[in-house]
Amino acid sequence: MAKSTKQKQKLLYLIKILTEQSDEEHCMSAQALIDALAAYDVKAERKSIYDDIAQLIDFGYDIVLVKAKTGGGYYLAGREFELAELKLLVETVQASRFLTVNKSRELISKIEKLASKAEAGQLQRQVYVANRIKTANESIYYVVDDIHRAIQGNRQISFQYLEWNLKKELVPRRDGRPYQASPWALTCKDEYYYLIAHDSEEDKIKHFRVDKMAKIEVLDKKREGASLFERFDIADYANKTFGMYGGREEVVTLMFDNSLIGVVMDRFGREAAVRIRDDKHFSVRVQVAVSGQFFGWLTGLGEGARILAPASVADEYRLHLQKTLAGYEGNRTD
Repeated sequence: MAKSTKQKQKLLYLIKILTEQSDEEHCMSAQALIDALAAYDVKAERKSIYDDIAQLIDFGYDIVLVKAKTGGGYYLAGREFELAELKLLVETVQASRFLTVNKSRELISKIEKLASKAEAGQLQRQVYVANRIKTANESIYYVVDDIHRAIQGNRQISFQYLEWNLKKELVPRRDGRPYQASPWALTCKDEYYYLIAHDSEEDKIKHFRVDKMAKIEVLDKKREGASLFERFDIADYANKTFGMYGGREEVVTLMFDNSLIGVVMDRFGREAAVRIRDDKHFSVRVQVAVSGQFFGWLTGLGEGARILAPASVADEYRLHLQKTLAGYEGNRTD
């Protein structure tokens, strides 16, 4: 047969076709492979297909032949990731608040390419990124890369640290004056990514939300704080330093001190309807799962947080506080 100009690439195209179009539920006959190769302007015959498959198997590819009168053929069995593992990766990307919506979609698109087209369809059906609360910092990839580079190079970094204002904008703290720290570790907690670093000014360990870091620069200064990190337990630190679960869903109106705008943005996202009530307070109307954990979150904010409506939820919270206090009455241990 006359050789196509792409004939030398036939094995590459063949494994590409098997990777993208075959799986255990979608076998490809020799004729189907010949037709698929023709779409890439690569000619093949049945005998050459059998020889090519044998070469690929000999090279190490796990290609299985299913013998059946109908629906039989070849499929690529051994893949780097099983479908269940890919689903887990997709779910992890979706749940990661430190990734923007755009970055999440880009990553999921790449994960889909690790599966066959049929299996990728199953991954797409579980993608619900749009309504998830995500960071607004599109430079997250570069920030993480710079932090890793600084850690590997034993260098300090400088950066701006951002916070929410009442206009729902991320703006630099300290009027933009940069922070300087020695990065030692990165950890994920409560769906956010944190940098654990040594603060030279205060000679103490601090943590910073990575998605709130901007304009990062790797400095030509060696890291400090090595002695503090000799026996440092990241998991223990994260559990001690960083705590709405299931319950009855209710739309509630909450009032907060202005200083808590960042807490509200982190919990409910930028789409939360913020209303300025006076020069010291703002309110937000959100849907929450009314539960002991929700009341515990409110209690942690102290006098700076209050339920305005509905009255039934406010009464339920008041009863929750009374029961909590009742557990301490008459039980003093002086």
